[in-house]
Amino acid sequence: MINFAISAGALMIALAIVLNALRLFLGPSRGDRILALDTMLINAIALIVLFGIYENTGFYFEAALLLAMVGFVGTVAYTKFLLRGDIVE
Repeated sequence: MINFAISAGALMIALAIVLNALRLFLGPSRGDRILALDTMLINAIALIVLFGIYENTGFYFEAALLLAMVGFVGTVAYTKFLLRGDIVE
C-alpha cells in the first residue's frame, strides 16, 4: 500500500513540476518566473524525500536539506538582483 502512495505522490509532483516549467517559460513577468522556479525547486525536494522514503535511507533527506538551503539562497539573491540591480552592496 505504501508503494502505491509513493507512486501516486511522485506522479502528482511530477505533474506539478511540468506545470511549473510551463509557468517558467510562459510567465508574463520576472516575478512569475522566480516564483515558478522556487516552486519547482520545492517540488524537486519533495521528489527526493519521496525517493528517500521508498529506499528507506536517510541519505536522501540530507540531500534534500542541502538543496533547500541552496535554493533559498539562490532565490533571495536573484530577487535582490532584480530589485536593486546588484547582489552585494
